[in-house]
This record gives sequence, C-alpha cells and structure tokens, in this order.
Amino acid sequence: MISQRFPQLKGVIIDMDGVLWRNTDPIGDLPAIFTSIEAQGLQWICATNNATQSPEEFAEKLRGFGVETHPGCVVNSASATVDYLKSNFSLDSKVYVVGSESLWQMVSDAGFETVPTGDEEWLERAAEIDIVVAGLDRRFSYNRMRDAAMAIRLGATFIATNTDATYPTPQGLLPGAGAAVRAIEVASGKEPMVIGKPNPMVYQEALKRMGLEAAQVMGIGDRLDTDIRGAQAAGCLSGLVLTGVTSIQAAKAWQPPLDAYAPDLWSLVND
Repeated sequence: MISQRFPQLKGVIIDMDGVLWRNTDPIGDLPAIFTSIEAQGLQWICATNNATQSPEEFAEKLRGFGVETHPGCVVNSASATVDYLKSNFSLDSKVYVVGSESLWQMVSDAGFETVPTGDEEWLERAAEIDIVVAGLDRRFSYNRMRDAAMAIRLGATFIATNTDATYPTPQGLLPGAGAAVRAIEVASGKEPMVIGKPNPMVYQEALKRMGLEAAQVMGIGDRLDTDIRGAQAAGCLSGLVLTGVTSIQAAKAWQPPLDAYAPDLWSLVND
C-alpha cells in the first residue's frame, strides 16, 4: 500500500482527466479507490488543469461516479485563475474570457466585468480590456482569437488557465486549452502567465486546504510535463499512472526520477 511504501505520506493530490476518468467513462472502481485512500488515513484533494467546469461541477461529477465529496475537495486551474485575479487586479478590471461558459461565469461571479465577443465596433473598444483569460474553448473561432489578440496587443494582461495540448477521451486525444492559448500567443506576439500545472499554484492551494507540508503529500497524475513537473516544483512526492498520455518508457526516463508509477490509480494506491 502507498502509505506503507511512503510512511511520511499524509495526503494525495489527484489529477482527474486521464487518472479518474476519460470524459464520461470512469477509470476503475472510483468508490473503492477513494475508500482505500481514506482507509489508509490519507487526505485527498483532486486538482486538475481542466478549466471547463467549476469545482462544484467537478464535485457533482465525482458524486455521479459514487464518490462522496464536496467542492472544497476540488481545485482546478479555473478556480486558481480566479483567485489570482482577485489577488492581483481590482474588481473594476474588464476581462475578456476565451473559455467555457463555466469559466466565464466564475470570473463574473468573482465581481469582474466580463466583456463578450463583439462585432467590428468592438475592436475600437479593445484598448479598454485589462485582462484576457484563455482556456479550453470548444466554441473557439477566428473572431475570439482576433479579439483576444487585439486586446493583448493594446496592453491587456494575458493569462492562461493552462496549456495542456490535449486531453484524453474514450475516442482518443482531443485538442486541449494549449491549442487555443498558442493561437492567441502567435496572433498577439506575447506569452501568457500560466496559472495551471506545471506552475505549482494549484498544488499550493491544495496543500493549504489540507493543512499539510509538501513533503507529506504525493501529487498523482498522468502527464509528466504538467502533473509531475508541477508536483516536483511544489516539493511534493510524485506518482504517475499510465492510464492517460504517458508511456512506461517516458516514465522511466523522466528526470528527476518519479517516486512511484503504476498502470492505474488502484495499483498505485494499493500495490
């Protein structure tokens, strides 16, 4: 068991896409997995780069798979982005959001003025935009790229929820937030401030909620360049599962070496 292999362990921070599920399909018996984690005396928080839904919506999805939880057990790059905005910008800032309806609503609910995609007249008002926030946007279009790039070129701060190139689904890998973010970056000529993993902010928020030190916690994910790099940057132990986008060869070659890797989350927790 993971608690026996790592006696100092008191908690785990678990990625979601590619670890707990592929889109709407669970990976393994999730209620049994979380029951085992808790039976070993470990705290847990789910932390994902996925900014298309709110923590409340992700908690509801977990409950739909039979895992009893609440929104406080979920940190995602959307909630971390909103926290960053609230800590670094005044509430009268105007924000242009390239992302899901949930991301737009979270920014709006935080008290910021959100600016919708507009017509040609909007271009004349682009200089009024203070911040562009970009994430996975399944309605991404030329006009959204145009409006975001124009605002950034005129001085808006460019913030990306995350830059994951893809995300796993039962049908295979689909384009992630990084595809839209990269398009805006090329069009604007400016790189974004990235909130999600591998930036350690998501892990740091999870550690704060658990009241634990980084050395007492393992970050578990399926991506080396985001989940694992972020966990290591935060000072956590690192655990990789092979149910997402990473091969066993890449896992063995990763530097600094992983603390643990396994075929899936059940095996990582229980073997």
